[in-house]
Amino acid sequence: MSFSEDYLSEDYDEILNENEVRSKIQVSKEYILNGATLTHFNFIEDTIQLCLEYDFVEDGIYLIDAILEISPYNFEGWLYKGIFLNNSFLFEQAYESLQKALSLNPNDVESYLNISIAEDNLGLFDDAVESLKKALELEPTNEEIYYNLGILFEKKERFNQSIEYFSRAVEIFPEYAEAWYELGFCYESINNLKSALNAYEMYLENEPENFTGWYNKGIIYLRMEQFEKAIDSFELSIALKNDFSSSWFNCGYSYNKVGRISDAMHAYKKAHELDPYDETVLFNLGQTYEDLESFTQAIKCYSEAIKLDAEYYEAYLARGYCYDSVGKYQLALKDFNKAISLTSNPEDAWFAKADLEYSLGKLKESISSYSKAVALNKDNFGAWFKLAETNFEIGSWSESLTAYDNCIRLKPEHAASYYGKAKINFLISKTQDAIECLRTAFTIDPNIKNDFTRDYPEIKTSKLFSKLLEDNK
Repeated sequence: MSFSEDYLSEDYDEILNENEVRSKIQVSKEYILNGATLTHFNFIEDTIQLCLEYDFVEDGIYLIDAILEISPYNFEGWLYKGIFLNNSFLFEQAYESLQKALSLNPNDVESYLNISIAEDNLGLFDDAVESLKKALELEPTNEEIYYNLGILFEKKERFNQSIEYFSRAVEIFPEYAEAWYELGFCYESINNLKSALNAYEMYLENEPENFTGWYNKGIIYLRMEQFEKAIDSFELSIALKNDFSSSWFNCGYSYNKVGRISDAMHAYKKAHELDPYDETVLFNLGQTYEDLESFTQAIKCYSEAIKLDAEYYEAYLARGYCYDSVGKYQLALKDFNKAISLTSNPEDAWFAKADLEYSLGKLKESISSYSKAVALNKDNFGAWFKLAETNFEIGSWSESLTAYDNCIRLKPEHAASYYGKAKINFLISKTQDAIECLRTAFTIDPNIKNDFTRDYPEIKTSKLFSKLLEDNK
């Protein structure tokens, strides 16, 4: 087989297509099979380089083994073999080859870079770091070494150290797009959103048509609750890659936050079309229908989400609320009970169940459920207040007082709780305590006295209470 002069020119790797590379590989193999490896050594070496560039791993290993057979002390051969083996996920073999390369040339930075990859994948974190630090001793201004160190620490979620290394990489090479990208991720992971935003902007200066860069920038704006800016970023991401479901989903969420409900609906539906097995998309679509009070449509979405994830706590809870809203109370109770069974902290589900039980007139059952909610969270003011009022309704004065006391603990300026205590103290003949509670309630909210005169019309004949009312005008 012969090649044209263009084919064999110094910049052949820039003009070859994949089929031409395969042809070179075949020619190299024929040279090897014919015992002409040494004669065509340079040609085979060039073909090995092409195998690296075009990711022809098995062919590359075959050719490199032939080179090493006749030149076993060729450190570049061992280096390339190590790279190919790393690319094949054969990390133990890669490690051995790269150790051989370093034994032949202990000052080769590329060998240290690649052996650190093998060490990292073999779980030898400290060794990988040490290899890269040895490389730094040889080339202290090599931005790739700092980048790789950053990646190692990022994998361990040691983000502050990662940030130091990535920052050094971009300091040496300000156009290092990948390092800016990872910096953005690390800053985001430690909730330094301002720095994350700056890093992603620097990344996009170098890679303005990268859809994931715009997506990540949108996520930062979303977390900063700058929803209009988030929308701009997500829309650019979508313009660059129309089938990226995550951008559609988060764009839908941002639309919802600024009141663009129809746009949110369209975005969620598009995200579902692109990824029909993502239950979170269906859940958020259900939430949007629920916001529009289209409860039947919301129920359908939540039901589809539950089909995809039978243990989706939030979907059962949301569907329960919708069933309650359309009067399907038994189905609502069933969903609330299912939600309770799915999590170790079903506080919201107990509260929802209690509200439904109360509305159905099942007061004792609702008290039990409210009690379960406050047992899970002793600072749940709403549950304590409901517990206080419901116990009052059934005449459990002591339990009601305890609940009102917890309400006052959480909200010392809650006038209705003092008024509730006053009513109970009247009933159990603790008149002085009742008066003190009334005085506090009237001081906090003078409108409470209207409730008092409505609830106790006979009070108009009492000089004591008339004076109390008068003092709190």
